[in-house]
Amino acid sequence: MDALTLAAASAVVGTMTTQAWEQARQTVVAFWRQRHPEEVPAIDAELVYGRTQVTEALAVGDRSAEEALIGDWQRKLRRLLTEDPSLGAELQRLLDEELTPLLPDAEAARITKIRMNAKVSGHGKVYMSGRDMTINEGPS
Repeated sequence: MDALTLAAASAVVGTMTTQAWEQARQTVVAFWRQRHPEEVPAIDAELVYGRTQVTEALAVGDRSAEEALIGDWQRKLRRLLTEDPSLGAELQRLLDEELTPLLPDAEAARITKIRMNAKVSGHGKVYMSGRDMTINEGPS
């Protein structure tokens, strides 16, 4: 849950300084409206205020506001998932299909997580790669 909420929070904050901001804001507000419609005005106001904070801080080279906002949004999203764990699949979909595509490539790569697991029995070998792989093995 923490990896998902961190990635989603990073994507929300990451979009705050992009041209796709308005679309990202509408996506988050729509997600919230389905769960807690009474909180939508406050969530929307926090998004708008957060954007102002991040924009001003980054203009002077201060990344601490961005990090603090990511923490704030992670807590908000964690609260939603704690109340209703079934929202995890919808939050993952929102992250993968709606928020991450709005981010610049470098930012999207930063929040995208690759998890690979392998288990070998006996004398087997495992080769795993997140992208390109070259294997040069000598004779066995």
